[in-house]
Amino acid sequence: MTESALKLKFGSVTFLENIQIAELNEGILFDIPENREILAIARKRFNNQPYGYISNRVNSYSVNPIIYMEAANFTNLVAVAIVSSNPISQQTAFIEKQFFKNKSSFQVFNNLEEAVLWMKQQLLLIK
Repeated sequence: MTESALKLKFGSVTFLENIQIAELNEGILFDIPENREILAIARKRFNNQPYGYISNRVNSYSVNPIIYMEAANFTNLVAVAIVSSNPISQQTAFIEKQFFKNKSSFQVFNNLEEAVLWMKQQLLLIK
């Protein structure tokens, strides 16, 4: 499914076409430094081309919602999808959504396949 993978201290990032998919480590706090690293990887990979970000939450961890305000500065980040089957994680994602610049471009899904399909549609809308 993915084109390539990159291991990080706090998780891993894979790519599928113009979609960045992150799976972060159990128990971490995903904060501004980690977010900046993810954004820098995307900037290098996508070279200012439109892309989408999927957080595949197979592990439980904390997210500082302020990261979405910083991500708003990346105009080529067009959509965010959160994938989790955990109801608590899903509720947290809905709170995170309030911090994203375009709430209609931030969705929560039960599985990765649905998220990828939605993300591809979002990316087609801007072409």
